[in-house]
Amino acid sequence: MTYTAMVAREHEGAITVAAESVEQQPLTPGTVTIRVEYSSVNFKDGLAITPNGGAVRAYPIVPGVDLAGEIVASNDPAFSPGDPVLAHGYAIGLSGQGGYAEYATLPAECVVRRSTLTAKQAMAIGTAGFTAALSVQTLQDHGIAPGNGPILVTGATGGVGSVGVNLLAGAGYEVVASTGKPDAADLLKSLGAASVIGRVPEDPELLKRPLGKALYAGAIDCVGGKALAYTLSALKYDGAVAASGLTGGPGLQTTVLPFILRGVTLFGIDSVELDIATRRSVWDRLENDLRPSHLDELIREVDVRDVVSAIGTVLAGKGTGRTVVRVAGGF
Repeated sequence: MTYTAMVAREHEGAITVAAESVEQQPLTPGTVTIRVEYSSVNFKDGLAITPNGGAVRAYPIVPGVDLAGEIVASNDPAFSPGDPVLAHGYAIGLSGQGGYAEYATLPAECVVRRSTLTAKQAMAIGTAGFTAALSVQTLQDHGIAPGNGPILVTGATGGVGSVGVNLLAGAGYEVVASTGKPDAADLLKSLGAASVIGRVPEDPELLKRPLGKALYAGAIDCVGGKALAYTLSALKYDGAVAASGLTGGPGLQTTVLPFILRGVTLFGIDSVELDIATRRSVWDRLENDLRPSHLDELIREVDVRDVVSAIGTVLAGKGTGRTVVRVAGGF
């Protein structure tokens, strides 16, 4: 059996992505085949189709680091045909099978069962929204409660940031959204931000101070670089940052003072190799107490054949919210 997939190939240092007919992989013990309905666009999808992006070791691949659809065949007792599911992380979309395809055959241990979320809603959350939820849970597990003070979200218009704003607000936190896009203030406030500020640090002089004014009980940092350095210096005692981004660069020029004088904690958030039990537990919260309340306001939908252009928008920093990719019927 063959099906259609967007295939990324590398040739002489360039990467091309085009729709191709590919052979469906046979089921082996412990695997399932999913008919993909939706995927989404994440920053790592951009890295996967960027020369020397660092996310892919060998081509060709089918990109798309997340997917949602329905089981059509199973060689694992935990799943049956007809089960609504989603999958993301691990090697999905980075080596072989990804979400920009009509079908995907994956290890069952990578798969999460859906209950109340549609495939489109699940991908409106997607890898980025899951990362946001994991960040919120990490801050909560650290003991940061809504009454402790405001939470800063940097890169607030991006996929992780926008969902993070909405999840934090829904959980009762006062959210300060930081963005370099002034025209997105109304969107961020509609998602629940109590206030919207520019990129941090707004004043470069603030970076010269190892400890700034203690403003925030915690933060979700989606930027890294200077933004993360400033955020660490602006946390209250026993504050914490859940960091998952590096659009501001991988470097971090700071001092030990926030850590040893204010007891600040820096948590690194990774959604790729996270164990499946925790992954399923976080998705259960996303279907219940952490369910985003404004998914429709976050969604931009594109057909899978147009996904390269959509990825380019995200890489250029011009996108807001979440871009969902319609796979079923999108070819």
